[in-house]
Amino acid sequence: MSATVEGPDFIALQVRDVPAAAAFFEDNLGLRRAPGGPANAVVFATAPIPFAVREPLPGVDLDDAARPGLGVALWLRTDNAPTLRERLVAAGTQDVTPLQDTPFGPAFTFTGPEGYRLTVHGA
Repeated sequence: MSATVEGPDFIALQVRDVPAAAAFFEDNLGLRRAPGGPANAVVFATAPIPFAVREPLPGVDLDDAARPGLGVALWLRTDNAPTLRERLVAAGTQDVTPLQDTPFGPAFTFTGPEGYRLTVHGA
């Protein structure tokens, strides 16, 4: 019997302050909470892959991390990258890069909650 992986099925960022991280994604990126979810996380109604912010898993010490997520590239899709970039800059978001043309549409990167580097792309 063989088994294969179809691809990512769920993405979560481990953070120290779940309410603050959830508010960032709601207020600045327009994500909406999915109904229900565990007490230690906020799950957003994203498609096709659910996305969440959650308390660190047992044994994870975010204070020991040089930068959370180092080595992982997390790209988020939007219907209007230039407008979203302007909104993040106006909100004082850290380290928002200039808009760049990519094979996936215009894209930019910024520092999100607790130091995670995130890239947004789209029309």
